[in-house]
Amino acid sequence: MDAALPRLVDQVQTARAAKGRLRIVGGDTKHFYGNAPSGEALDIKPLAGISSYEPSELVVTVRGGTLLDELEAALAEKGQHLAFEPPRYVARGTVGGMVAAGLAGPARATAGAVRDHVLGATLLNGRGEVLSFGGQVMKNVAGYDVSRALAGSMGVLGVICEVSLKVLPVAPASATIRFECEQAEALKRLNAWGGEPLPITASAWWSGMLVLRLAGARAAVEAAQRQLGGEPIDPPLAAAFWRGLRDHGDEFFASAAKAEDDGAALWRLSVAATAPPLLLPGEQLIEWGGGLRWWCTHASTASVRDVAAQAGGHATRFRGRDRRAGTFHPLNAVQARIQTALADAFDPDCVFDRGRLFTPAA
Repeated sequence: MDAALPRLVDQVQTARAAKGRLRIVGGDTKHFYGNAPSGEALDIKPLAGISSYEPSELVVTVRGGTLLDELEAALAEKGQHLAFEPPRYVARGTVGGMVAAGLAGPARATAGAVRDHVLGATLLNGRGEVLSFGGQVMKNVAGYDVSRALAGSMGVLGVICEVSLKVLPVAPASATIRFECEQAEALKRLNAWGGEPLPITASAWWSGMLVLRLAGARAAVEAAQRQLGGEPIDPPLAAAFWRGLRDHGDEFFASAAKAEDDGAALWRLSVAATAPPLLLPGEQLIEWGGGLRWWCTHASTASVRDVAAQAGGHATRFRGRDRRAGTFHPLNAVQARIQTALADAFDPDCVFDRGRLFTPAA
């Protein structure tokens, strides 16, 4: 990895000897996410480039500082993509940040999460050691699957130097259709359709409108359109809609960003897809067949998390000015002990900032 990796190793070892703290920074596109960060910046952008790409094997190995746009452009040339649709809030996001944040886009409910596409990884831990886990095939795990544990770890385990990812072909056909209906009816329809062999790859409900994306074989997409009905959306408009939803550039998220100025917060509630409409003041957008409920509200942290728990899920404070209440849903004592033990195994001296992820036990 050229001279970039030795420089990072030296920075980690120096910080460890000085009992300092580092915060890992790539494109810094998710600076708003997580608890307030601390520590000296450790820039991973020089650790960039696609190490290997085997389109016939559906696997790519890429360095952590590589721009996500660069990776996706290379995949697109071969008619392939990252099926979990990682969001990019601005154009400078990196692959390491994508894995560390563990965020997926509209296709998450059908394509799986980030961790489901991670095959292997190379990690620089808090001792300054470079460790490799997993490989380049699906069945490569013996013992604890560390490479997938990196997804959503927010940098507390170390620097993601390189990662191998499963990629998939772009569907040969797609279509987007919409229906006018209220939230309860939308959830009812989504749950009914979820039990049928329909090529639904994404869904979104907001302000009385339910939108579905169909993708797959042309015959399957056309058959689903005939069965479901609805109003077709022109492909260019549909592509812009799903891109805006993925990257939080559409009207709902723009409105939520403005509401932050008045003290509102944007919450991300992961609940059972069968959960009924959730009763909180504010606006909401529903994705993932009902399993993801975005909520922009002035409601208190306690009330939001109570509603999420009653629906069989948890709530993450995704955006908001006040980060003191903690971003992530508090863990119970057992979960917190496991989380701490895992972090201690890779970074016993707390060189890497843990505060951005860790929330005190409930």
